[in-house]
Amino acid sequence: MLTGKQKRYLRSLGMTMKPLINLGKNGLTPTFVSGVADAIESRELIKISLLQASEETPKTVGAYLSQEIPGLEVAQTIGRTVLVYKQANDRDNRRISNEIAKL
Repeated sequence: MLTGKQKRYLRSLGMTMKPLINLGKNGLTPTFVSGVADAIESRELIKISLLQASEETPKTVGAYLSQEIPGLEVAQTIGRTVLVYKQANDRDNRRISNEIAKL
């Protein structure tokens, strides 16, 4: 569970990021979930943009991903954008989580 200070740090990192994954009219498919899982494993922090064609809401996307991917946490939802974080299993990919541990 992330503290408020850690979420604030993640939001500051996510502010300059561009959305890595777009959710369109296909919705929350297993392919979408596996793509998010692969991306979050290598980057730890990703931004997901919900396109206008998507029928999902940012809160439902965040809740669904948190349920499907163990350890994933929603750091922020703004408009149609969701910022998610998960600590990488591979120690070589743990750049952000090492910074968060210091907070």
